[in-house]
Amino acid sequence: MSDHIKIEGKIEFQVVERVPERVVSEMPIMPGVKNPYGVVNAGAILWFADVTATILVMGPSAIPTEGMAGFPLAITLNANLISNQKDGTFKAISTFVKKGKRVNVVRTIVFGKSDRLIADVTTNHVAAKPYDIARNDSKTGSEGS
Repeated sequence: MSDHIKIEGKIEFQVVERVPERVVSEMPIMPGVKNPYGVVNAGAILWFADVTATILVMGPSAIPTEGMAGFPLAITLNANLISNQKDGTFKAISTFVKKGKRVNVVRTIVFGKSDRLIADVTTNHVAAKPYDIARNDSKTGSEGS
């Protein structure tokens, strides 16, 4: 018997509205995001909410790139997972609680069918410095961690 288990699945969503004070995204519920009970995995819900919030903090026209300066790195995530569902689509709506010079606080509400409340997620974001793999290599002697 092998101790190795391969887990894989596809997760994706689409931003359907992006303005300076609000981002709305929709995520189809696909087999790759479900847990053994047949509902959406909590981690998939949190990923959906966090990335939608990150897009809000980035602004209405910024596109994320690897190693970019100022990427809004989440430093705190507080989530209340209220409900779930087996099929259909989730909708996330992110709005600012506080726009600050150093820290931005975002509330993301995830809804399911018939506007059923799925999750209420609050994230705090700070602007990250660009990642410098060469500098990291010289400090650790390895390629990133």
